[in-house]
Amino acid sequence: MNLKCIAVDDEPLALEKIRSFVAKLPRLNLEATFRNAADALAHLKNHEVHLLFLDIQMDKMTGIEMLEQMRERPLVILTTAYSEYALRGFELSVTDYLLKPYTFERFAQAVNKAAEFIEWKKSALAPASGKADYIFVKSGYRLIKIMQDEILYIEGMRDFQCIMCKTEKILASHSLQELSNMLNQGFVRCHKSYIVAVAKINSIERERIFIGNKSIPIGEMYREDFYKSI
Repeated sequence: MNLKCIAVDDEPLALEKIRSFVAKLPRLNLEATFRNAADALAHLKNHEVHLLFLDIQMDKMTGIEMLEQMRERPLVILTTAYSEYALRGFELSVTDYLLKPYTFERFAQAVNKAAEFIEWKKSALAPASGKADYIFVKSGYRLIKIMQDEILYIEGMRDFQCIMCKTEKILASHSLQELSNMLNQGFVRCHKSYIVAVAKINSIERERIFIGNKSIPIGEMYREDFYKSI
């Protein structure tokens, strides 16, 4: 699979380095480069991009601020001279963190990690007549296996989806729709921000679902399908 990518960096030499490295990797297509985050955001609204190479320290809007504005985003490889942003990058579920000056070998390693995740994601979301009793979700830099019968509900948040299980909660960097596609028929979307496990519902009262002590709203646009599913 060829990956469409863009690069954002306010240093021309840094962009030229990315161009030269991308040219050595046949699987990458560099669609565009940008000197600022605002232009890159405008491009992302209208173009499919699989992978984003992103500097952090830029004028007007930093790379971190750009990511915080994006609810849906491609895989991200941060390219920066500053190591202190590694934790925030992890919280935003970036694919890799390249510390300048990085080598071609390290660049290729990051690209391979992104490509492997995209291939896994395609496989995980592919329609199937019978789905497994577990799913794998991306959380930070890891893929975590979750047994479906352990899941109580999933709550959408700004940067993550919170998968609440019987004994733990897991922050996953997928959209709710992606997670819904992974899950079996025992789960139903009841609200723009919630998916619930039907078998774990204790009661329903006044358009609210109760799972343990958690009260979950039933959204108007999901109400009919929700009641049909139970």
